[in-house]
Amino acid sequence: MKDVKLVASDMDHTLLTEKNELPPTLFQDIDKLQSLGVEFAIASGRPVYTLEDIFGDLKSEMTFVSDNGGVIVYHGEVIHMSPLPTADYQKMTRFTLEQTTGVPVICGLDAAYVPSSAREYDAALRTFYTKIKFVDDIYAVDVKADKYTIYFPNGDSEVSNDDVFLPEFGNDYSVVISGPEWIDVMNKDIHKGTAMAILGDKLKIKPSEMMAFGDMYNDIEMLKYVKYSYLVANAAADMAQYANYRTDSNDDYGVTNVLEQLIEVKEP
Repeated sequence: MKDVKLVASDMDHTLLTEKNELPPTLFQDIDKLQSLGVEFAIASGRPVYTLEDIFGDLKSEMTFVSDNGGVIVYHGEVIHMSPLPTADYQKMTRFTLEQTTGVPVICGLDAAYVPSSAREYDAALRTFYTKIKFVDDIYAVDVKADKYTIYFPNGDSEVSNDDVFLPEFGNDYSVVISGPEWIDVMNKDIHKGTAMAILGDKLKIKPSEMMAFGDMYNDIEMLKYVKYSYLVANAAADMAQYANYRTDSNDDYGVTNVLEQLIEVKEP
């Protein structure tokens, strides 16, 4: 561990507990890592504005890999962005509404755009998207967006992904399950693994000097990219093949337990 210079963690069901709470020691752990020359990054399917709201004053000192790598912000500076063409997410929106039971979410850089007919899901959506614009004509939305998301109120994202969305969009886009209720669609080859490579190039950090934590399918490429890849105990059962190490569950603060081991190893 002594060679680790960059740590990245997924948020939901990995760093956050099932009560949607951060580990109590996280902020002091981040401060200590930074004093030891270790960069800390959040790698999440959430948008950057939601992540910045959560981390408050620390946001200018951290890295955010948001929307599964669609936007990367390093210490307040956008260093990478991969916008989806408007025609593409409009096509996905029409397909979702006409062919599935999913709720379309156009992930604009300023807000999430959702059909007015889906207002009943406001509370569930707002957990992940703190800025939502409900629109009467979702097909008319024309904004800069880096991700398209489908929300499944019944929690059947895996079946919908395998039977519907992967066959329809998998050849041309990066399509991934990010939770029981979520499918995320980005430009081809945009994922958390690509983001780690971009950060490595910028910071001159090799994969062998990186640590990452995850639990779900949108973490696969990130876990495969880094040397110190950790899976939390509550991860999806078939994720075990993608990580080199294991840690405790999110509710048992698996991420910060390892961070504190890292701090101990790095301290003079």
